[in-house]
Amino acid sequence: MAKNAKKTTDTNPDPITGEPGSHPVGTGLGAAITGAAATVAGGALGGPVGAAAGAVIGAVAGGYAGKAVEEQFDPTAEDAYWRENYKSRPYVESSADYDTYRPAYEYGWESRRKHRDLRFEEVEPELRAEWSNRERKTSLGWEKAKDAARDAWDRVDRATTG
Repeated sequence: MAKNAKKTTDTNPDPITGEPGSHPVGTGLGAAITGAAATVAGGALGGPVGAAAGAVIGAVAGGYAGKAVEEQFDPTAEDAYWRENYKSRPYVESSADYDTYRPAYEYGWESRRKHRDLRFEEVEPELRAEWSNRERKTSLGWEKAKDAARDAWDRVDRATTG
């Protein structure tokens, strides 16, 4: 953390400055998508100069929009939620501890953020295939992990889409 970094309770501090609210993935995606759209619009209205201005303005606006979407998601809060509530889920075996299911919840919330515009059913075959190759190992096979991953996916989906 930077020498003069502000202390914060934000779970997403900028890794260089320590400023709260760093969301580089969301900011970058928002900047790229909105910048591209604004480039097209600017080019149609003002030729090459309009396209350049549209790209800059769109990238800045999109960066802020992407950051705002990412701020709706807090992996620390998700982990705390599932740690507190996993036992009440119908798919959880009564003798299982949270650490058994945690990798599946994490996989679900990470996958939802990665596949923003898709439904779970559309990516489930890919998720199934990648499950056993994940760095974070668990004793759960996909058939037992799938419900927890879907649960976390749906929770993130509800939080980010309203």
